[in-house]
Amino acid sequence: MQVEKRRNDDVDVEKLIEMSREAKTHSYSPYSNYRVGAALLTVDGKVFTGCNVENASIGLSICAERTAIVKAVSKGFKQFRAIAVSGDDVNRFISPCGACRQFILEFGFDCEVYLTKPDCSYIAMIAKDLLPHGYDPTFLSN
Repeated sequence: MQVEKRRNDDVDVEKLIEMSREAKTHSYSPYSNYRVGAALLTVDGKVFTGCNVENASIGLSICAERTAIVKAVSKGFKQFRAIAVSGDDVNRFISPCGACRQFILEFGFDCEVYLTKPDCSYIAMIAKDLLPHGYDPTFLSN
């Protein structure tokens, strides 16, 4: 199932999905065996990938989406156009967890989010639709 692209008509969705699938191969998930990869596209056209990295102290684990965003921010990029997320579940489209939805929203309400299946089918969403009424920086202003 391919959903019509919304805002990012020039995004090579298939390439972004393939990069997220490649990132998934680096997943460190010995406890859940739930591999996830992400590929994040900046407004400058640079792509940062990430995978989930688990820890025996489960709360210290980090998701693929946050790994990609942290890598990008640590290199000076803070504006993102799209992110693709890949997993191994053939029965449903993988979707960012609540923490990752909030993390994505921090950097832009209009970031395109591609939820995928292993067969490369996808659903295109917008960050603000994945986390309606999310907590954003305006909550911290006077």
